[in-house]
Amino acid sequence: MGSTLRELTTERGSVPSVVLVRPQMGQNIGAAARAMLNFGFEHMRVVAPRDGWPNPEATAMASGASVVLDHAGQFPDLGTALADCDYVYATTARSRGLVKPVLTPEAAMAEARAMIAAGKKVAVLFGPERAGLENDDVAHANAIITVPVNADFYSLNLAQCVLLMAYEYARQSSDAPGARLELAGADLATAQDVQHLGDHFEERLSKAGFFFPEDKAPSMKLSLRNMFSRWSMTRTEVQILHGVLRKLVGRDSSGGP
Repeated sequence: MGSTLRELTTERGSVPSVVLVRPQMGQNIGAAARAMLNFGFEHMRVVAPRDGWPNPEATAMASGASVVLDHAGQFPDLGTALADCDYVYATTARSRGLVKPVLTPEAAMAEARAMIAAGKKVAVLFGPERAGLENDDVAHANAIITVPVNADFYSLNLAQCVLLMAYEYARQSSDAPGARLELAGADLATAQDVQHLGDHFEERLSKAGFFFPEDKAPSMKLSLRNMFSRWSMTRTEVQILHGVLRKLVGRDSSGGP
């Protein structure tokens, strides 16, 4: 398990490389691998892992994402791990006293996407769980990424931070709609279906004396029509409401409950 820098230089460069600097717990490495693969990230580099490499706890935690660990590169120091990278981001929430651009995940991943499209190799650094990256680590980076979290509690789990970056990068290229309606095999009601339903309601409610007082009737009918159009009903739902009206009218005329 593990790859050399020579082998890693042939990585598909469509996403940034994830560089875990002195990671401590194998479970967190495995969880980070799962977070990566969720969004199509497969290039992990592990720098001086505390418990050695390969790590059976990382493999167990990675579950179906063990492919990320199988091809992960292991490096003795950060300089070696970044030798082939053109641009590097360091993730940290603390002020470092270093002169560097500080970006949100959204801005950083947009910038990274543009660089990768131009043929550059980009990496994102993630520090050890207990204290994060040290200044000597951050000095290797061109820019800093800071997640805008609660200032009173800014500590993020390693896998959570990896997930945020991978999600933000993938989100910017996704063609998934922001919202969709799950029809479960049903057909949406047509405008004519909704119109007929509104007519039916107006007819039955008018006979029942619902539209009172008379001067309020137009606005009440408008609200009713607007409500029906806003619901995005299926044809089956429209038919159910027609049936409800017919049943209620039948009960009223027979004196039933």
